Amino acid sequence: MRIRGARAVIVGTTVVLLLAAGLVVLATRPQPGRTTAAGPVAVVAPGARDVSVVRAVGSLAVLREWDRARAAAWAAGDPGALRRLYTRDSAAGRADVGMLRRWAARGLRVEGMAMQVLAVELHRRTDRRLVLVVTDRLVGAEAVGPDRQRRVLPRDSASRRRLDFRRVGGEWRLASVVELAGPD
Repeated sequence: MRIRGARAVIVGTTVVLLLAAGLVVLATRPQPGRTTAAGPVAVVAPGARDVSVVRAVGSLAVLREWDRARAAAWAAGDPGALRRLYTRDSAAGRADVGMLRRWAARGLRVEGMAMQVLAVELHRRTDRRLVLVVTDRLVGAEAVGPDRQRRVLPRDSASRRRLDFRRVGGEWRLASVVELAGPD
């Protein structure tokens, strides 16, 4: 019984801290594309100002969870798990799954894949749609061959993309990715 109470306190404290951080980020409204030593810059686009702080912070959580699931699918070499992260008609999904299959056919897996989010701008958030403009880069990835030898992949440069997520069956799936002009 005491363990459940301690977990509830930890979860409650975490939620309060995330909300406070979201309030600070939204209150200061930094310019998109600029990074700080503290981490990614988060901005709510003018058209999305009616979005609550909880939903804005939750949007970043959706992105982080999706990135972790994608990294897990790549590490496992699992095209089915990767495909389930995208909507059925997603061209980005087809391209990502195709790339994973080509790597797997060569006996390679990618471990340690992480997306370093430099900036995120919330453009739209409804119960069924989430649109973010994200500046990020791939970091920490290693190719692991059939001989289990690890090869660090080259460091990625920052890219800016518009990500359009759709809620399908209670889960956020990526519908489209549009490359935008480089980071501001």
